[in-house]
Formats: sequence, C-alpha cells, structure tokens
Amino acid sequence: MAGREKKVEHDCCRSREHADRRTLLSAGLGLAGGLGTNWLTPLAELLAQDHESADRGQVARSVIVLWMEGGPSQLETFDPHPGTSIAAGSRAISTNAAGIQVSAQLPRMAERMDKLALVRSVVSKEGDHERATSYIKNGYRPQPTVVYPSLGSVICHQLSDEVEIPRHISILPGSWPAKGGFLGAQYDAFRIGDPQQPIPDVRSQVSPERATRRLNDLVDVVEQEFARGRFQQLEQKKTLHLASIRQAKRMMSSSQLEAFEIGRVSQAVRQQFGDSPFGRGCLAAARLVEVGVRCVEVTLRGWDTHINNHEKHGELNTVLDMAMSAMLDRLHEKNLLQHTVVLWGGEFGRTPEMNNLDGRDHWPHGFTIALAGGGIRGGQVVGETSPDPDLKARDLTVNVDSPQTIDNIHATVLHALGMDQGVTVYTPKGRPITLNDVPPIKQLLSAT
Repeated sequence: MAGREKKVEHDCCRSREHADRRTLLSAGLGLAGGLGTNWLTPLAELLAQDHESADRGQVARSVIVLWMEGGPSQLETFDPHPGTSIAAGSRAISTNAAGIQVSAQLPRMAERMDKLALVRSVVSKEGDHERATSYIKNGYRPQPTVVYPSLGSVICHQLSDEVEIPRHISILPGSWPAKGGFLGAQYDAFRIGDPQQPIPDVRSQVSPERATRRLNDLVDVVEQEFARGRFQQLEQKKTLHLASIRQAKRMMSSSQLEAFEIGRVSQAVRQQFGDSPFGRGCLAAARLVEVGVRCVEVTLRGWDTHINNHEKHGELNTVLDMAMSAMLDRLHEKNLLQHTVVLWGGEFGRTPEMNNLDGRDHWPHGFTIALAGGGIRGGQVVGETSPDPDLKARDLTVNVDSPQTIDNIHATVLHALGMDQGVTVYTPKGRPITLNDVPPIKQLLSAT
C-alpha cells in the first residue's frame, strides 16, 4: 500500500461535494468490513456500481499474488546475467519478447514473456525476512506504532462486490500471511492449505432442517444471552461475532465454494499446473478470481538459499515454471487475465556474489518483481542491474538503473484496479493514513 501519513479534513466535509460517490463508499466500507454490499441502501449500491463502471472504466477486478517466501535470486529467475562472474554459471534463454532473457530453468515462462512485465530495479532498505515481508505485502516499512494492512486488505476495504465466500484468501500461507492490520481482522486473508484437501467445517454434518434450527437457536437464544448486560452496540464496537455468523452461513450455502474444489477440473488441466501444492494453489487461485474473489495469495516456500543456491533454485523453478505459466494460460483462456493483476515476488533478492557455501545471501539493493494482466503491458523490462556491480559502494543502489520502490509497485497495482490516488483512511485511534500517494510506474501501464 503506497502512502504516507497526512493531515486532512474529514472525509464527509470536502470542498467539492458533501455527498459524492467516494464519500458514500468510504463511509459505508468502513462499517461493512469484508461482508459484501448487502449493507448498502439501494441508492448507495447504485452509486457504488456507477463509481466502478463509469468513473474507473475498464479496469482490473482482482489480484493474484505469487509469494516466493525466502527471497528468490533475481539472477536465477528473471534477471540473469549470463557469462558474467555474478552469474556463477547460471544460464539464460531468450524469450518470445525481443531482447529479454530469463533463467534457462524457466522455459515455459520464456514462451509467455509477452504477457509479463519485469521490474528489475526494485530497491528496499529491509533485509530481514519479517520486516521485508511486511514492507512488500503492506507497502509501508514496519513501525511500532501502527500495524499496516496488506495490499489485499486495502483492496477489499476500498472496493465492494457481492462475493459470498471470503474475498481475500491466502493459499499455503507462510510465516507472515497477509493481514488486515488497523483495518481490522475482518480483512485478514482466509487461510487454506493444499487445495486438494477440502475446506474444513463448511459443509453441515446434519440435515438442512436441523442445521437451520441450530443456527436460529444460536442467533435467537445464545446471542441474546451473550449480549445481556453488555454494550448496547456490542456488534459495532466489540466482537462482530454475529456478523461473522451471518457471513459464515452465507458462505456455507454458496455455490461459489465450488471454486475451491479443484477436483472438479479435468485431470488433463490439473496436470498442466504440475503435481505440487503450489501448482494446485495456482489453479485454485484462477478459479477463485473467476467467481469474483478480490485477492488471492499463493505461497511457494524455500527460496532462502544461503546454501546450494543453484540446486535449490533449480528445484523451485521447475515447480514455479509449470504452475505460473499454466495459470497465465488459464486466465487468458477464461478471458480473466485482462481483469486480474498477477504479482510475483519475494522479500528481496540474493547477493550478486556467492558465499562459501555455494549460496547467495539477502540482497534488497536491486531485485525483480514481475507483473502481468490487468492492464499491465507485457513484454517489457523496467530498470536494470549492473552485470559488474560495485559491492563496496556506500550506496549499493548505484548499481541499479531507474530504481523503483515498493510504494511504486503498490501504486501501480492499485491504479490498475481503478483506485484513486490519495484516498485517506483512519486507524481506530483516528490517525489519518493516506493510501496510494505516490505515482504508479507509468511505463508498465497499457496506453488504453
């Protein structure tokens, strides 16, 4: 989430309009959480639809984050420097985009480079796994006074829809999954494991009639006893558990749950993604955005290659290459790629020089993040890293041409989803936080 703190007037008192569409949406979304738009009045719902169709035009609707936990090496993925000392023997191959090479371990992705844009000049000041994860996922460097929401949480907070299942999902979550931060736990990602396993506790174990009686008793009897003697506005001010019950009931009866069930897809299609949890996660992600889920994160672990870098990257790239290429193909075939931003990356990159254990260490001073779909213009590269870096320089970013920050990446994604620049939200303590107040990387965006 690109942005900074900023003093502003209250959202409901603007100089241009006292009741514009943005004001109504912001006010309502702050109350609605992740529960869809059934809270809206008919008028507000019409304004919401008008806002998304007329003001923003044809924009992306969803985001899929392919999270490479541990920090992948740019040199062994999307920024190879073949024949140089820093390559340390890693090979590269040409792609279907003129002048762009990628790791020889990614032959399928090489054939789809026309769909992918590479930002090879991302820089960060965070080289610790937890802090870097927070920065990449949230768009802010970690601070002790505020917990920032992740990209998917911001998207779900700012955009409305009628999705009946969780709108923000993390598949194979790692050590630090995406969370709602100060926006509230209702914006945390819904976490699942390997999609070949069913989602637990979403199918009733009794008859529909008995399940209905149990839920009615829970709301009409247990809820009333729980609320007795507590806050009159318990639901708004404290637990939100009644809203959670209603949302769970809605989810359990929704046909959209079938999107999780990759067994409904033919064996031939499943094989295209590879026989791995990550491959199945990518297939599930494509199915989930097809039913309208706003943000899906799929994690592939193991990239922290301080030892045996080349060997481990070879294993992981085999999994990545099949899954990511098949996911792009499916999104394209389903006419979803133009409506879905795909974001690939990890905490940071790996050092240009090898260590004594044939590994590469943490390197936030010039690494790669890849984007596709959702109006991102593929077949291009932004920035570059030096093939002969000065590793003793005081400022290591001198080895990077056209450096880009995490803020710029987040701003680009949010712009692709049609979100206005400079929207202000408030923490529970009333602290104003301005979202998306830096410009997107315009080179990435399609002219249309």
